[in-house]
Amino acid sequence: MANVAMVVTNACDPDPRVMQSARWLTEQGHQVTIHAYDRQQMSSNLSIIDDVKIIRYHLGNSPYGGLLKTGLGIRKFHKSVFSKLSVDSPDVVVCHDADTLIVGCNIKQKLGIKLVFDMHDLQHTWVLMPNPKSLVRKAISKVMQRKLLQRIKHVDQIFTSSGALEGGTYPGFKEWLLKHGYDSTVIENRPELAEQMSLPNSQNWTISHIGRIRDLASIKLLLEAIKLIPELQRPVLHIAGDGTEYDQVKREIEQFSDNFGLKYVIGKSFQKYDLRSILEQTNIMYAMYNPERGNIADGALSTKMFDAASLGIPSLVNADCLMGEICMLENLGKSVLWGDPEALKNALLDLKESRVKLGKTVENVKIEYVKNFENLLKNQTVV
Repeated sequence: MANVAMVVTNACDPDPRVMQSARWLTEQGHQVTIHAYDRQQMSSNLSIIDDVKIIRYHLGNSPYGGLLKTGLGIRKFHKSVFSKLSVDSPDVVVCHDADTLIVGCNIKQKLGIKLVFDMHDLQHTWVLMPNPKSLVRKAISKVMQRKLLQRIKHVDQIFTSSGALEGGTYPGFKEWLLKHGYDSTVIENRPELAEQMSLPNSQNWTISHIGRIRDLASIKLLLEAIKLIPELQRPVLHIAGDGTEYDQVKREIEQFSDNFGLKYVIGKSFQKYDLRSILEQTNIMYAMYNPERGNIADGALSTKMFDAASLGIPSLVNADCLMGEICMLENLGKSVLWGDPEALKNALLDLKESRVKLGKTVENVKIEYVKNFENLLKNQTVV
């Protein structure tokens, strides 16, 4: 059995994709240690969950999505993990997203071990989120993409989180990789179980937006749509998470509430055990994003949509992209064109008393993930 190290630049508290794949490997008898960068130093240094060991690195507070301070913090994390792995000498290192790939390449070169890349998202697009039209951020994004394509040459196996539907219209990350000459195995961010949660008992209805708060434009669009709803029929808006735009989003909502009487709840980052309590009060999950960032058109699938659907909660997502195509095909909610608050308003009102059923869970992709990983260990590299 293999000693597997996983590397991720968040606290893994929670990171369902990372934990899910780690559990799949421990179920096969492998030993898995996750090396996680706790940028805000809010989680414990060490956790053991379902036989998975999580080591969290506390290296000083560092924001998500920033430039200089974020970059310096990640570089410090890279050095710390490289030193640790040099001593631990794992058999395989799994790099989650491109901002960890430099660690994997360096440790592979030093120890001669197998390197797996799990591309959750197009990490070079994240820097565009605060201002997609910024020439400085566009230049940085291009440099990050170039470095990714240089490092990916050293990878033995690639997993990614989306791929075009058979006979579908829109591409996923698998197609983005193929365009650059690399094949991959698609492992969507689907939950293991699905159930039907009843509608909240409250007289009010609630729209939730949770996770990384780094897209102010999407919140502004939502507020424009809410403004079109008569005041006595407006929802409660629940924001929970953290990110570079958290403070601006908070101010935007507070100002809107002062002007138009919106009820809202704004919470900071939440732990895994808080998620269900948030969703129990949710009528609709809002998962729309500014498509100028790029990753939406290239095939990003919001984990929010699948998490919500696993409890019967419908989502509102972008149209004209893979996420919208899956949402409509599987009846997980509605898709709306970006920049159309009237259509968004109508979709919100249509969904507020709806429930959905997630028919496809992670079981099939779990089999695929384990098969590919075992083939890698047998030197039958599948990329």
